[in-house]
Amino acid sequence: MSKDRIIRCITSDGAVMACAADTTDLVYKGSKIHLTSPAATAALGRLMTAASMMGTQLKQDDASITLRIKGDNSETGAVIAVSDSIGNVRGYVQNPDCPTEYYPNGKINVSKAVGKTGILNVMRDYGTGEPYVGQTALVSGEIAEDITSYYAVSEQIPTVCALGVLLDKEDHQVLLSGGLLIQLLPGADDSTIDKLEKNVSELEPMTTMLAKGMSLEEICSTALKGFDVEFLDETPIKYACSCSREKVIKAFITLSDDEIRSLADEKGYAEALCHFCKKKHKFSKLQLEQIIKQKHSQDN
Repeated sequence: MSKDRIIRCITSDGAVMACAADTTDLVYKGSKIHLTSPAATAALGRLMTAASMMGTQLKQDDASITLRIKGDNSETGAVIAVSDSIGNVRGYVQNPDCPTEYYPNGKINVSKAVGKTGILNVMRDYGTGEPYVGQTALVSGEIAEDITSYYAVSEQIPTVCALGVLLDKEDHQVLLSGGLLIQLLPGADDSTIDKLEKNVSELEPMTTMLAKGMSLEEICSTALKGFDVEFLDETPIKYACSCSREKVIKAFITLSDDEIRSLADEKGYAEALCHFCKKKHKFSKLQLEQIIKQKHSQDN
C-alpha cells in the first residue's frame, strides 16, 4: 500500500501557503517502468514531485498540469511530468539510460544530466478551451531552482521549492523522495518575509528530513516556525496513467484512411505504445477498418 501523500497548509494570517509531498513510492514505480539510470531517476523524480504539488493547486476536478524540461545539450533529453488536480502523476524521460555523474559530496549531478541552460514549459489544461502555457529559461537544471524561477518570472509569486530523491548507493533503488513548496500570498509583509527566509536558510534537505522520520506535518511546521499554521487537507497520491484504448482510437480517427491502414506492420497489426506506462495497445487490420468506419459515421 502506497504511503505517498500531499498535505497543504496556510498561516493563520493568510500570508504564507505551504505544500509538502512524500512521493517515494510513485518515483520508485516510475523508475521501474522506465528502467532509469540514477541521474534520470533523480531528474524524473524531482519533476514528478513538483508537478504533483503544482497539480493540487488546480481548482477544476478535470484539470491537469504538464511540466516539460528540455536542456540544451541535455543527456536526459526532455523530461516530462503530468499531474491531475489531486496530485496523481505520471512522467517519462526521453533518454532513460543517460549517464550519471556525481558531485564530490556523492550527490547526483542532475544539472549535468538535464542541462544548465534550456527551457521549462508549464502547461495548465482546465479541460475547457485553450490551455494556459508559460515558459521560462532554466537557471540551473537542478529543477527545484528552475521551478522557483518559473513562479517568480512567469507568475510573480515569490516561491521556495525544495525537491529531493535519495537512491541506494549500491543498487540505485529509490529510498526516499519528496518535496516542499512555500509561497508568499498578497498579505505577506517584510517581517513575514524575514522570518520565512531565516527558516528556509536553516532547513535541512527534504530527503534528510524524511530520513530522520519527520512527518510532512513536522516538515511544514519546521519551515513555518514562528507562524500559526492551519493544515488544510491531506491527499493520497500515486503514479497513475490515464491512457486507454479509447484515447488511442480517438487519435487514430484524426488520421486519413490511408494513414490508418498504413499503421499495420507486415504481420497485420498496429501497435500504440504509451510513453508514460509502457502499455501496448494492439489493433488488427480488421479493427483498423472498423475505426475507419467509425470515423466516417461520425462525419455523417
